Formats: sequence, structure tokens, C-alpha cells
Amino acid sequence: MSGPEQAPAGVDTTVPSVARMYDYYLSGKDNYQVDRDAAERVIAASRESGTDIRVAARDNRGFLGRAVRALAEAGVRQFLDIGAGLPTQENVHQVALRHAPDSRVVYVDNDPMVLVHARALLADNPATAVVDGDLRDPASILEHPGVAARIDFAEPVAVVFCAVLQFVPDDAEAAAIVGAFRERCAAGSHLVVSHPFPGERPGEAFDEIGDVYTTTSSRSFTLRGRAAVGRLLAGTELLEPGLVPVQSWRQDDVPPDFTVPSYLGGVGRVG
Repeated sequence: MSGPEQAPAGVDTTVPSVARMYDYYLSGKDNYQVDRDAAERVIAASRESGTDIRVAARDNRGFLGRAVRALAEAGVRQFLDIGAGLPTQENVHQVALRHAPDSRVVYVDNDPMVLVHARALLADNPATAVVDGDLRDPASILEHPGVAARIDFAEPVAVVFCAVLQFVPDDAEAAAIVGAFRERCAAGSHLVVSHPFPGERPGEAFDEIGDVYTTTSSRSFTLRGRAAVGRLLAGTELLEPGLVPVQSWRQDDVPPDFTVPSYLGGVGRVG
């Protein structure tokens, strides 16, 4: 049986957690039966809609690693990961520090289990920090002492929004959240965004997935088309190859396929 037998203090095991469900998609062990039950419903529904959420999650994770590596190699030394989720392989700090040992990384999440596990993992790593924050309140993150201790917004920073903005149902609010961070960032900063999209399938093909997520800690799940995801990166200059399915972002011989459900990913440079 996956998952710890006893939940850490403050962790609710009666409501599915989107972070723990994502951990399950990635074959992680930090989840409970309530999460696995909800995740299996999503897996089944994703197959009906023409994709596999587990494969999509792995592809998304690969995109994150390649994006962080590209930015570290380009000289970025500060990384702010919003809605970081449970620690798994190839976390932002692992990739960044491998390619740029002087990098500084701050993870932001408001899931109690994420905070417990991430803080335990990073307790002896002075280059990293974990702070409790809600992406719906950008100011509280931008002004958080734990963020200010490691991130200097007067210097280039990479702000990561990977597989998190789908839990903000309103398009204008999602764009405003990203915009708040973009406006605070110095020139030469970058935004890293990935987001689920339906391909050419009609929205109703994903109704079951949406229904499952209404029972979770997020209470919502919103698919966005290519244009709507692109608007999240407004005000930036997209790095090559632009906004594409995550599995084809800077991977050789993987042509973009916008017809099937997947995650879209892009990295935008702040001018």
C-alpha cells in the first residue's frame, strides 16, 4: 500500500489533494487511498478523452527539467517555483544546482504535506527554501520574508508555473497572477508556464475529469486552449520553440502535435 500510515499534523486524508494525486500519477508514494481513488478516476477519464494523465504528467516533469537547465545554462541563478508540489526526481533545485551550483531556489506551496516533505528534504540545503503561500495572493508571496531572503527581484529570476494555473478557473485572474510576478521581475527574467489543454477534443470530453477535481482540495480544474495559455505569457518574448506540447519543447525529433490532449509549455523572457 502506498503512502505513509499516519498523516503528518495538519494533513487532511479525507479530501483528495491535487498535489498527492499528481504524486500518484508520477508513481510516487506520498499519497493516501482517497487520493488514489480520485486519481484512478481521472486516469480512466483521461483515457476516454484520448490521452493518459500519467504520461502527460511525466512529459510535463521532463519539460520542467529541460526549461530549468536551459535557463541555468543561460545564466539565471534564481528560481521561484509556484505551486511546486511534492518532491520527486529532478526537482528544480537539483537541476539548477547541477548546472549552476550558485543557484538559489524557493519553492512555494500551500499544501501541508508538500510543506512537511519539502522542508524535511531541504533542511540541510542552504541554497533552497520552502514557503507557505497561495498563488491567488501574489503580493503575499512577493513580500514573503522567506522569498526575500533568497530572491532578489532586481536581478533576473525564473518564475515557474508548471501544472498549477489550471486550478484558477477565471482566465483574467490567472493572467493577472502571472502578470503580478512579471511586473516585479527585472529584465532578463523568465516565466516558465505549462498548462493542460484539450487538443482538438471538445470541452465536454473532459467533464468527468472536471467533476473529479471539484471534490479535491482545488475545487476546480480548467482546461485552456492554445490562445488562452499563450495569453498567460503576454508581455514576454517566447524562447524557441515557442508555446508547444511539453514533450516537444527542446527535445530532438519530437514534432509538435496540437491535435491531442496534453500540456502546453513555454518559456517567456521578460524584456
